[in-house]
Amino acid sequence: MKTDLGKTWNRLLKAEMQKAYFADLSRAIDVSYKKTTVFPTKKNIFTAFKQCPFENVRVVILGQDPYHGEGQAHGLSFSVPDGVAIPPSLRNIYKELASDVGKPIPESGNLTPWAEQGVLLLNSTLTVESGLAGFHQGWGWETFTDQVISTISDQKDHVVFLLWGKFAQAKANLIDESKHAILLAPHPSPLSAHRGFFGCGHFGQTNQDLKQHNLPEIQW
Repeated sequence: MKTDLGKTWNRLLKAEMQKAYFADLSRAIDVSYKKTTVFPTKKNIFTAFKQCPFENVRVVILGQDPYHGEGQAHGLSFSVPDGVAIPPSLRNIYKELASDVGKPIPESGNLTPWAEQGVLLLNSTLTVESGLAGFHQGWGWETFTDQVISTISDQKDHVVFLLWGKFAQAKANLIDESKHAILLAPHPSPLSAHRGFFGCGHFGQTNQDLKQHNLPEIQW
C-alpha cells in the first residue's frame, strides 16, 4: 500500500507508519484489493490528507468508515464524487447547514471544497469491502487514525473537532480541550438526526470559534 500523505503528514506520521501493526495492515489491505472489490480506489485511500495538508487543518469532521456502495467513496468522510446521489446522512448534513447558516442545499455531495479550506474529512477506518460496512474495522486503521487525531491535538492550536455520534465522540479523549473546541451531536444518519443533530448549529459555531481566534471562516 502506497503511503504518500503529503510532505508534512508524511514527516509527522513517519514513525507511526514504521510500526509493525501498520506493516501488517498494509499487507492485509494489499491482499484485500487483489482478492475483492475495496473502496475507495487505492489511489484515494489517503485523499483526506492530500486535500487538507497538516498546515491547513482548522476543522476535523470524523466519520466511521467509507461508503461501501459502488462509486460512492473517494477518500473524504461523508463525501461522494460529483454526479453520485447524495447519501442520507450527507443530505441531513446539508439540511442542518441550510437551517444553521442559510446556505442552499447543494446539488453535489462532493465536499472537496471544504477539504481545500482546511476541513479534514477523516474516516476512522480508511477502506471497506464492497457491500460490507465496517469490514475493515479492527485491522489497524483505528490505531493509525487515532494517532492522526492525537498529532493534530498536540501540534496545532484552535482546531474545531465535530464529533457526530457515539463512535466519533469516543475519540474526544484524544483531544486537548484546553486549546481546541469539541462540538458534540448525534450522528446525522436518518436513524438519529432527529435526536439532536438537527438544530445543533455546528457550522455557525465552528465559524464563530475560528473568528474568535482570528482564523479564516469556512465557506460551507
